[in-house]
Amino acid sequence: MKDDTLTLADDLVLTRMGYGAMQLAGPGVFGPPRDRAEAVRVLRTVVDLGITHIDTSEAYGPVVTNEIIREALHPYPADLRLVSKIGARRGPDGSWNRSDDLREQLLDNLAQLGVDALDGVNLRAMSDEPIGELFAATVALQKEGLVRHVGLSNVTAAQVAEAREIAPIVFVQNLYNVAHRTDDALIDSLAADGIGYVPFFPLGGFTPLQSDTLARVAASLGASPQQTALAWLLQRSPNILVIPGTSAVAHLHENVAAADLELPAEALAQLDTIQGSWSPAH
Repeated sequence: MKDDTLTLADDLVLTRMGYGAMQLAGPGVFGPPRDRAEAVRVLRTVVDLGITHIDTSEAYGPVVTNEIIREALHPYPADLRLVSKIGARRGPDGSWNRSDDLREQLLDNLAQLGVDALDGVNLRAMSDEPIGELFAATVALQKEGLVRHVGLSNVTAAQVAEAREIAPIVFVQNLYNVAHRTDDALIDSLAADGIGYVPFFPLGGFTPLQSDTLARVAASLGASPQQTALAWLLQRSPNILVIPGTSAVAHLHENVAAADLELPAEALAQLDTIQGSWSPAH
């Protein structure tokens, strides 16, 4: 894997190729995995490959992914950074619901992962309503020493601006990929301010990217469409950190290989034609 990192703070240096733990849970990100032993192998391979950024959440499973991360990797390597989310809980039916008990949720993350503080936590917005009160509560947890750095997830540009009036953020985690680019202007503005951007659903998530153009460009490069989509993100802006998820070691290796894939100008121009051709499942 290419030695490509992004420094967001003195104690927050992340490999731009990270790992998202969501797929370690069962179908629909709910319940236990089909193969827990393979999930453990995936996480240990993540560390072996030099990845220093693992994204997780108490809501994945719920609890499942955090417990597998602890089983596989605790005590954690000194350079590994764990980033979680607060602001959403899972219902017994698997539904995603807003949660205002941010301190309790953060403490749950700490207990499940076996740490005294998280390296980063994103406040996940559940609507486009103002988030100032919830973000102020998140910052209070940072001041308490329960988390070192804070960010935002699933937010609008207006919510980002609102939060930044309260306290600095180190990253924003939003829906973005080669075919869904509504955050283009936000990415550029964050890059100018040294703030990281973490696209979720980089490969389409529950609605995998399907594009003849993407497949054609990938074939011309001797790569898979998934590798090409990840490489496009890494070349899109130097502040982008990708966190593709998988529950299989072989697939993990394929994703990580995308960090070494260089897309020529002609390929980038062709990929630009597919934006707007995909939308997430609701």
